[in-house]
Amino acid sequence: MANPGESVTNVASTEDNLIVDLADGRSISVTLAWYPRLLHASQDDRDHWEVAGAGFGIHWPAIDEDSSVEGLLRGAPAPREKVGSS
Repeated sequence: MANPGESVTNVASTEDNLIVDLADGRSISVTLAWYPRLLHASQDDRDHWEVAGAGFGIHWPAIDEDSSVEGLLRGAPAPREKVGSS
């Protein structure tokens, strides 16, 4: 379970990385290769994010993608979509 210092304060991205700043001063940087929807999204879509999950998650409305601080801290990539799923 996340502690209050692990709430999201800012999100940024480069061509290759997602960078999430936390309230306790840490920054998490992960490869976008782990998050295909983010990797293939435009920079504008990646820049339009919202804090979700009581401060412990991130939502990108334009691409309907979500990520949690817990998952980022664990180093968990996005679940793979099943072939043929909608």
